[in-house]
Amino acid sequence: MTDTLRAGPQTRITLHFAVRLMDGTEMDSTHGGEPAAFSWGDESLLPGFERAILGLKAGDKRSVFIDAASGFGEYNEQNRQHFKRSTFSADDVEVGTVMNFADAAGAELPGVIAELDDDWVTVDFNHPLAGRDLTFEVEIINVEHDAPEQAVRLN
Repeated sequence: MTDTLRAGPQTRITLHFAVRLMDGTEMDSTHGGEPAAFSWGDESLLPGFERAILGLKAGDKRSVFIDAASGFGEYNEQNRQHFKRSTFSADDVEVGTVMNFADAAGAELPGVIAELDDDWVTVDFNHPLAGRDLTFEVEIINVEHDAPEQAVRLN
């Protein structure tokens, strides 16, 4: 009897997936395109999505409910920031526009223009799916060994 490799630590998983809102609206999908591939624990998938496929093998399909906290996190009102309108050029300020900002460490941080008035621009830095319960549908295409590379030391 052969031991079928299952998704978990030290594996590389190739899969098709779809992420849907609870009303069935599809937010992301690899169906109709190339499957996604990742190494377990490489942070390509959020922990809640990774937990949902633990133990699955090639050919397995699963539809899993992912609550907001296990998905993209709860909506955080403190992630809405207010900026003086004068700090933006007039051309690029429109509700719904996604803009890149720099965080304290200088890394890019996307934000969505949420509100405007004559003096202030409100930018929402929450992930667009924050606070949303989701359905994660997955089909495992392949699971293979993926041992991390070890540094070779010569004495």
